[in-house]
Parts: sequence; structure tokens; C-alpha cells
Amino acid sequence: MGSQIFHRCFMVLIITASAWLITASEGYKFYVGGRDGWVVNPKENFNHWAERNRFSVNDTLFFRYNKGSDSVLVVKKEDYFSCNTTNPIQSMMDGDSEFKFDRFGPFFFITGNADNCNKGQKLIVVVMAVRHKHYYPPKPTYPSPSPPSSSPAPVIDSPLPPSVSSPPSESPEAGGIDVPSGIGSPGPAPTLHKNFGSLRSELSTLLVVALSLVVIVVLGPFSVV
Repeated sequence: MGSQIFHRCFMVLIITASAWLITASEGYKFYVGGRDGWVVNPKENFNHWAERNRFSVNDTLFFRYNKGSDSVLVVKKEDYFSCNTTNPIQSMMDGDSEFKFDRFGPFFFITGNADNCNKGQKLIVVVMAVRHKHYYPPKPTYPSPSPPSSSPAPVIDSPLPPSVSSPPSESPEAGGIDVPSGIGSPGPAPTLHKNFGSLRSELSTLLVVALSLVVIVVLGPFSVV
């Protein structure tokens, strides 16, 4: 019983998600003029109504009017302002007309009756463009030019001053006392042989003592008094 309820709930979620995806891809439907429809004097001006809404590509406008007595014309900008009904881009006259936006930008709609168009039965809809983030590559950096190397200054030969010979250095005498050669001179570096030998003998002694303790601990319980 529980598995059947879970299965039904899961199917309902799938159907709902599919319907939402289909609706999102098809866009929204906007009813022009609301309950009044496509008339001469609606409760709210058509352009004011359009400014309150946000239109995107794939959205649809629905025009409702009396078939045979009115129509919807898609026109150019200049024909919109002049209410020119003789050169429409598209004409819709079936009474329940739909227009789907296939691009972004402005769209201009007027009624097929020029007098009603001059009275305000016309509509401008601006479809918003989808904004994408553009990637701008970083500007390349160029090494700054090195300053020109200055030419070396000319060398002017000048006569050298006469050399002054220094007087010969005299060795100081130690007042007639002979200084032993061993004093003041560094002696030979001490060798490490003696230290290493003493350390080696100490390690050997410690190793013998350690082995003796191990033998005493192991063989102690087996000794017979």
C-alpha cells in the first residue's frame, strides 16, 4: 500500500515538472486589454498596460475583438505614429488573434480602423533581450622600450705624476732579545685519533657489560645452587 502511494506521488511530480518545462519553453500568454479586450476605450491604456509587464521571446499576445468589425495590424514604427493601415507587416482579422514574439526589440500594433487608431487603439510592446555575460580577454602587455644607451665619455690622457718611491721598510728589532719561533705562530691542528680511540674502547666496555647482564637474566632461573 505504501509503495503504491509513493509511486503515485512520484508520477504526479514527474507530470507536474514536465508541464512546467513545456510552459516555460513556450513562454507566457498575455491578454491584451484584460477583460475589455482589444477595444477603443479600455479601462487602462494599452501602453500603460504594456509598461507594467515584462515580455520575452516566445511570449504570446492574445487579442480578443469582434470579428468582421475590427482587426489587428502589425506595422512599422512610422505607420504606428501616423496610423497608416495600408501597409501592414501582418494582418489578423479572425476575432481571437495570437501573436508570438520571435525576437527581441519593439513591436507596433494598431487597429485596422484608422479613426479608432487615432483615438488610442494601438499598442507598443518591447521584448527584452536575454543578457549574456561577455568575456573580454585581458589586454596584452608589451615591454616598455629601454632607454637608449649613452655613449661613453671620451677618455683624456693626462700625464701621470712622478712616482714617489717609498723608503725601504726596516725590520723592527726586539731590543736585542731573540723571540722564539714557536710563539705567535699557530700550532698543528689536533688529530681525532686519540679521542676516537678512547670513545671506541668505552663503547666496547659498555657492550660487554650489557651482554653480561643479558646472560645473567636469561640463565639465572636455570642455575643450580
